[in-house]
Amino acid sequence: MVTGAHKQVNIFFRVDSSRQMGTGHVMRCLTLANELAGRGAGVTFICRDLPGNLAHYIMDQGHQVLLLPAPGDPAYAASWLQVDWRRDAAETAERMTSSSPADCLIIDHYGIDHKWEAVLAEKVDRIVVIDDLADRPHQCSMLLDANESYAKDRYQGLVPDGCVKLIGTRYTLLRPEFRSARLRLAERDGRINRILVFFGGTDPTGETLKTLQALARPAFADIHIDVVTGAMNNNKEAIAEACSAMPNAVFYCQIDYIAELMRKADISIGAGGSTTWERCYLGLPTLSVVTADNQREITALVHDKGAARCLGLSADVTVQRIEDGLNEMLASPSLVKEMSEKALQLMGEGRLNEVIDRIMGGDNGGH
Repeated sequence: MVTGAHKQVNIFFRVDSSRQMGTGHVMRCLTLANELAGRGAGVTFICRDLPGNLAHYIMDQGHQVLLLPAPGDPAYAASWLQVDWRRDAAETAERMTSSSPADCLIIDHYGIDHKWEAVLAEKVDRIVVIDDLADRPHQCSMLLDANESYAKDRYQGLVPDGCVKLIGTRYTLLRPEFRSARLRLAERDGRINRILVFFGGTDPTGETLKTLQALARPAFADIHIDVVTGAMNNNKEAIAEACSAMPNAVFYCQIDYIAELMRKADISIGAGGSTTWERCYLGLPTLSVVTADNQREITALVHDKGAARCLGLSADVTVQRIEDGLNEMLASPSLVKEMSEKALQLMGEGRLNEVIDRIMGGDNGGH
């Protein structure tokens, strides 16, 4: 499809972020977008105007953003798309046809399935889906899922026969900062002198404040604590205040060097979302909390592999349970060291370049 540098490949992303759904989908799409733009592709994001969205952050990264109107029908308030899927597909198609000719549409959205994709298939040469749930059918030529899975073929019957399936941790969309931090990673000895607390960009269930209550106990006074939140976290002022009252805690908001904090940390406490694979890539043992249903599978898998310890669902995780988990890890450096080693073993050699090559070239051959 692409010959030399004569034809620019135009790539659209359909992805959302909000205070409620978090920022993980946008952040992993930005990893792809930045790499694609670096190869000369034209990149455009199409996002719904939801409370706490990252549209300005995406634009700050140098990409165009086309906003879909804010949802107005309360009947869809509990759905991922926040609107009827037909409306979303029509509005997305309208934005695409009024913009550059579309070579590829990349979709990272739990609210989109084969019905929506069939509408857009007429407007674009190929559709790439990023998913990690395997809970609905897709009409796409390529599917990317970075999760390791118990199932040998979790997308059997959910995608067309000719769909290229890139599945496994080798295909984790890791930003350059993580790849750089991996090169400078020192082997962990299991002792805990530094803890990273990060529950995603928005932390809608308020786990950060709960964790800080546990860490404020005298037993942890000699441990350095890095606390990271996103700019859209509703509790960020309260979190900053709690950190300022703890001499050993440092507060960070919307930073672009969290990989460096992960590299320096001995353990982390965080949510069980897509950040799980970033932590594993840097061999960071974790006490994880399930803050949304879509995190259950990935959290259980990493727990069972011994690379993290799941404390449970956010509604069940108390300050005491966090404190107990920390004390258990402090008492067993050998366990912490083993968790680090198992986390690293979960991650293969990164295959991001293969993903970029396929998207840029439209190469849908092979598996």
